[in-house]
Order: sequence, then C-alpha cells, then structure tokens
Amino acid sequence: MVRLELFKQEDFSALNYALDENQQQYTSTVEQALQRIKERNDSKAFSVTVFEDDEPAGFFVLDFGEDKFELTDNTQSTLLRSLSINPALQGRGIGKEAMQIVDEFVKKTFPDCNEIVLAVNQKNLSAYHLYLKTGYLYDGKSRMGRSGPQYLMYKKL
Repeated sequence: MVRLELFKQEDFSALNYALDENQQQYTSTVEQALQRIKERNDSKAFSVTVFEDDEPAGFFVLDFGEDKFELTDNTQSTLLRSLSINPALQGRGIGKEAMQIVDEFVKKTFPDCNEIVLAVNQKNLSAYHLYLKTGYLYDGKSRMGRSGPQYLMYKKL
C-alpha cells in the first residue's frame, strides 16, 4: 500500500538513492531537493515522502512559493516538483499510486489549495503519460526547462 507523509529527517537514509544519468536530467535527487530548500530558507516548500507499506520509496516537493506562477496565475495552487521513486523499486506502480493519492493528501494537509501544477520534460514520455493517467491535464502550454522544453500540466482539486 502506498501512502504519503510530510518528510521527516529519519526518512532520508532510505531516500538517499542514486538516480541514473537519464533520470538526473529530468529530476533532482532527494539530497539536491532538500539542499535547494535549505539554501533558499524556503518556508513555502514542503517535502513529502512516498511510502510503500512502511518503507520510504520515493519523494517529491510541494512548493507554494513564487515559482508556481511560471505555470499558473492561481494563488491557491502548489507546484509539484522533484518527484522520484527509488530505482530499485521502479516499475511497481508506486509513482502512479502516489500521483493518484496526492490530491487527497494535499486537500487534507493544505485545505486552501485547489490546484496542483507541474512541468514535465517533453522527452520524459513515461512521466508525461503517468501524469495523464492520474488526471493531470495538458492544454498546450510549454516552457523551456533546464533540459529542454517542458509540458505545463495541472489538476484541479
């Protein structure tokens, strides 16, 4: 069973996995994402641990800061970023299930939020299709990201 919880420091050792070169071009490692939050002293970014059963299996960030305005005008939205699943556990549907339950997690944890936005690299077709399958919409908007053009996607809550 997959569940989501706000990140706790004790989750880090299980989440300190390496991503292959292909994945690194599309997302941050957990360590990089946490370091970015720390460097920015970012009180509007919330790290989330993805658990499979009782073991940390993945990670992402819900960012309520200014960066989301590159994707939406909605002040009640959050930007989902830095999603990764431990490579040893990939292919088991953990990422898909996490994206299916993130809506309820956000509604419960951040009741004022009414939209999740994200950007996915156009070459990262598996992630793009995962987001489509879990209810995210793409309405033709794109932007240039660090590794090339990105689709801008959203899901109303």
